[in-house]
Amino acid sequence: MRYVLLTKASRHSEAGIHASQESRAALEMFLQELDTAGILLTYEMLYPSNNGLQLTFPDPNGQPAMKSGPLNNAQELIAGYTVIQVESEEEAIAWARRMPDPNGYGEGSIELRRIQDPVVNNSHALAYGMENELKNQLGL
Repeated sequence: MRYVLLTKASRHSEAGIHASQESRAALEMFLQELDTAGILLTYEMLYPSNNGLQLTFPDPNGQPAMKSGPLNNAQELIAGYTVIQVESEEEAIAWARRMPDPNGYGEGSIELRRIQDPVVNNSHALAYGMENELKNQLGL
């Protein structure tokens, strides 16, 4: 199972103020532990929202409305994410609880969400398997 740990933005991250030195060191150690455990898939930090756009879809059939950053309500924004691959929800929760405060100023917030597995179309998988078996029988 894949899970994403969404690091929520804060007043500090939106202002471009990096996490404290102590917080960065704790995060580096945590990421190293994830990597050593073989469950870290990716880790990325995002620029503040003043470097981004927000697209909304007020009309399902129309063009999206665009708003340039900075965007409002920093705590609803994402400042970064970590993707892990674990065996269970309990394991994901245990790792998420070990993640240090993302910015070190007492405003840190992490959201843990399971990533949906890709939908496999069984009829295509069956046809693919039959095609490969036929090719093998024909020596192709």
